[in-house]
Amino acid sequence: MKKQWPVRALSRALSSSTSSSTTTMTTTNTASFPLKHVTKSNFESALSSLSDHVRAADFVAIDLEMTGVTSAPWRDSFEFDRFDVRYLKVKDSAEKFAVVQFGVCPFRWDPLKLSFVAHPHNFFIYPRQELPFDGPANEFLCQTTSLDFLAKYQFDFNACIHEGVSYLSREQEVEALKRANLIYEDGLSDSLKEARDMQVVNVVDFLFSERMKNRLSEWRGGLLQERNGGFEFQGSSNDSEQQFRTVFFKMRPAVSLNGFSSHQLRLIQLVVKKHFKDLAYLHVSGENSSQQFIVYVDSESDKKLLMREVKDQQCKHEELKIKAAVGFRHVIDLLSSEKKLIVGHNCFLDIAHIYSKFLGPLPSTGEEFASSVNNYFPSIIDTKVLLNSNNVLQQLMKKSSTSLSSAFSVLCPQIVLGSKSSYLPLQSRVKVEVEVDDMRSSSWNSGVKHEAGYDAFMTGCIFAQACSHLGIDFKLHLPSENLAHNEKLKKHINRLYLSWTNGDIINLSTGNRTSESFGSNNHKMRYTKICFEHIVLIWGFQSKIKARAIKECISKVLGLSSVTSVYHVDESAVFVHFSKAGLVSKFLALKESLERTNDPISVLHPLAKLLEGGNTRAASYETYKEICSSPISKVLFADQAEAFGIKWKTKLVESNVEANTQESKILHEGNSMNSESDSAQESNNRKINKVTNDSSYDQLSRNEIVDSFYTSHNAEQIRTSNF
Repeated sequence: MKKQWPVRALSRALSSSTSSSTTTMTTTNTASFPLKHVTKSNFESALSSLSDHVRAADFVAIDLEMTGVTSAPWRDSFEFDRFDVRYLKVKDSAEKFAVVQFGVCPFRWDPLKLSFVAHPHNFFIYPRQELPFDGPANEFLCQTTSLDFLAKYQFDFNACIHEGVSYLSREQEVEALKRANLIYEDGLSDSLKEARDMQVVNVVDFLFSERMKNRLSEWRGGLLQERNGGFEFQGSSNDSEQQFRTVFFKMRPAVSLNGFSSHQLRLIQLVVKKHFKDLAYLHVSGENSSQQFIVYVDSESDKKLLMREVKDQQCKHEELKIKAAVGFRHVIDLLSSEKKLIVGHNCFLDIAHIYSKFLGPLPSTGEEFASSVNNYFPSIIDTKVLLNSNNVLQQLMKKSSTSLSSAFSVLCPQIVLGSKSSYLPLQSRVKVEVEVDDMRSSSWNSGVKHEAGYDAFMTGCIFAQACSHLGIDFKLHLPSENLAHNEKLKKHINRLYLSWTNGDIINLSTGNRTSESFGSNNHKMRYTKICFEHIVLIWGFQSKIKARAIKECISKVLGLSSVTSVYHVDESAVFVHFSKAGLVSKFLALKESLERTNDPISVLHPLAKLLEGGNTRAASYETYKEICSSPISKVLFADQAEAFGIKWKTKLVESNVEANTQESKILHEGNSMNSESDSAQESNNRKINKVTNDSSYDQLSRNEIVDSFYTSHNAEQIRTSNF
């Protein structure tokens, strides 16, 4: 029996989210909003019904709950994150933290009811090892703030850990199948090798081997004498324990061996190998145990056939176990194979988790990631991008936050409040109903905010309402139409926020970074323009030095307008944004010279305060990217750089003028011969080495140091900004 839950029936639960009483909210939700919770006990049946709903759906909304977001404070999202660096931070998060809840909510337009029908599912998942040869136990990080957040919204940790659905990624499944085959092959060859190499050196082993040879000879002889009868070996009192029992295996007479030690079994295998050409020793693994057989074969070809049959049986058995261990990934395979429009809210991290957990290791670059994701999920839409890309939607949102709950309250007031809003026209509203398969099932429980299944439902409702405001009339929508191909949605497809902090958007169709596009200048968000070639990364200075002091030190030397801003990565590192790219190489060269010189002039230099302690290090922005690519995550950036293996104090770069001159020379001479280009590169390297090692440069640096005192002396009082 299916039961429809119209949006008005949901209003009480949703309006109670504004109440200060958690108990009241939970009670009301329990009575009002049905959400299907899925654990390993009901996964198979839930997957079957979900498959039907996804195939019939116009789009599928998703949401994930994780155990954390950032593995170190300096890996947080910063305004100074370049496109490629931001991807590396997302990659690190997806690789280190676990997904504990996965919300899937298919939405289907019902032309008879003129409403969407939603089927919210809330999957508890857990990276449990189901296969015996999985290797070391899985590990993942947890952030206390994330666990506190989950607990605040009544997350059931016991259900997750004990009943959560396990999973294998596609790559893990392929590796498991290879490993299972190799384990069988290696186990068989190792067993035969052990039997061949085994030496019977003591009396006990000799007597046991002789007894086994006699018993097998007697069994084989009786078998040949009474091939048409049901001969069963009758022996000593040990047979009462059924250690040596006649059975049939693969339509062949066989002996089942029970109650023998592993050493005794190797001796029996040795006896069979040496004395019986028409007997085959087999080790067969079962569901929870293994069994040893000695099987009679008619010929050598029959023995090979038997061994192949056993191998096929074992491989099939392992394949079934591995398929069962695939678990929740069947849901991901379903979404991928059906090529439905996937809808998420600010979902780039969600997609990265899906890739890392269920497909394979994340690619090293954002471009590779985008290309690969697009192969699995050709149509993804981010409702956060959608809300910031259209005039009408921006007018509706006004100054409201585009967070999931805020957008839901503004765009779906008929669901949230159960009443008509004065500023939202009636004709623009899209009705949504929740369909329940069977309310008698204990799987259907309350849905609350920040529960993945419920958040997926909210995301889908926001998208449906946004589509209406974009001018999509669902009353004209045909079941055969693919919503992802709608002309009014095309420009929003596959555009995801890589960084909400600086407005970076990645186009999954091309892998390129695109700039933030807004429908109205009135609502246009302004992001600070950052030139990454103008940035120096400084770390390892004494903790008492703050951004203002760092700016003062540098400005005294390079001029009042030399530093645009100083940004703390954490307490041990800063970004210094210079006004000109040439100042980057000048600052690094001056720092390196001061540290090498170590004379009275250096001690009195304005930069001496920054270099105090002797551990201050500096480099260009590219070094920051290299450190972000490391799988290591120390709490402080200075410790991270040390763990990364950085021993030098200053990494010099060419000045912008030198770089441009060299580039022009290479372009001019590039058509002559490749060797000239190589010589230019060699010359380039010599210039850098000269900056570091040449004594004449050392003298030049001393002169610059002296000159910098005059700059400092004539400088006016410094103004600071961007703090």
